[in-house]
Amino acid sequence: MDEGRLMEFVGRFVGDLGATMGAGGVVVGDRLGLYKALAGGRLRPHELAERTGTAVRYVEEWLRGQAAGGYVEYDAASGSYWLTEEQAFALTDPDGPIFVPGAFQLALGALKADEEITKAFRTGDGMGWHEHDGEVFAGCERFFRPGYSANLVGAWLPALEGVVERLRAGIRVADVGCGHGASTLLMARAFPNSTFTGSDYHAGSIEAARKQAGEAAGRVRFEVASAQDFGGGPYDLVTTFDALHDMGDPLGAARHVRERLAPDGTWMIVEPAAGESVADNLNPVGRVYYAFSAFLCVPNALSQEGGYALGAQAGEEPVRRLTAEAGFSRFRRVAETPFNLVYEARP
Repeated sequence: MDEGRLMEFVGRFVGDLGATMGAGGVVVGDRLGLYKALAGGRLRPHELAERTGTAVRYVEEWLRGQAAGGYVEYDAASGSYWLTEEQAFALTDPDGPIFVPGAFQLALGALKADEEITKAFRTGDGMGWHEHDGEVFAGCERFFRPGYSANLVGAWLPALEGVVERLRAGIRVADVGCGHGASTLLMARAFPNSTFTGSDYHAGSIEAARKQAGEAAGRVRFEVASAQDFGGGPYDLVTTFDALHDMGDPLGAARHVRERLAPDGTWMIVEPAAGESVADNLNPVGRVYYAFSAFLCVPNALSQEGGYALGAQAGEEPVRRLTAEAGFSRFRRVAETPFNLVYEARP
């Protein structure tokens, strides 16, 4: 045994263990407003506790752990803690382009299914999205919405051929697998002349989406429906955001999209960023997606009819093949970020 390699591995383990437990601290800090209070300036533990209505002994321990993890800054001379501009940017604004707490909320919610997922590993059975803890649904929306807010209207839609002009004039749009409706409502608020239908098989998510519709409610409709049987159309634009790889029958979904799409319509497919091989995905982003995929994406797909389980790191080629089998004649990658790939499919 190489002792140096062993200690290197142990060091990696210590970092991972601290990050695993640290996820709880991030969620607590978000829920109690600790990060937002620290963003206002340097505070000592008792001052932070007073401002947030929390117990100082808990706050002391939380601050020390956050500082050890690099999420909070610490000055030993004064005993005060604070957030840098960059930390505050990522930790305190749920509407910004990066919002870290939502990702940890999703992760903690997913890990509550460890017993069920362990059983599924033995049996090969699935576990439906609807069977997970409620924190999964809320965390998913808070995790993905910042990326959509930063890119959807400003970059992804303009990358599609002629779509923005049509959205401005007024078209019919279907957002399939919409979850809590973040993507649907971003588009609806940006393009008031168009009408939008968001659908998801999970009734609880659709109920949450309807509550968030607000002033867009007159132009947005949310329905409980799967990707294989959503209604309406013909649609000029169909979108799926980080959803196709979760489906047990993505080919059936692609064929149904093709049926509901107008002859000159567009299907925008947003999927997790991934390379073409396992080796291409052995990196920090791939590690995140493979981990989520094992607890959420693959189990959900295996819980449904169809026989597919693409997983969150399927990459471009399987999506291309699905669209071709479903009857689409044109397919191209139009945009990408460190976390997403965006494709355009047309009849």
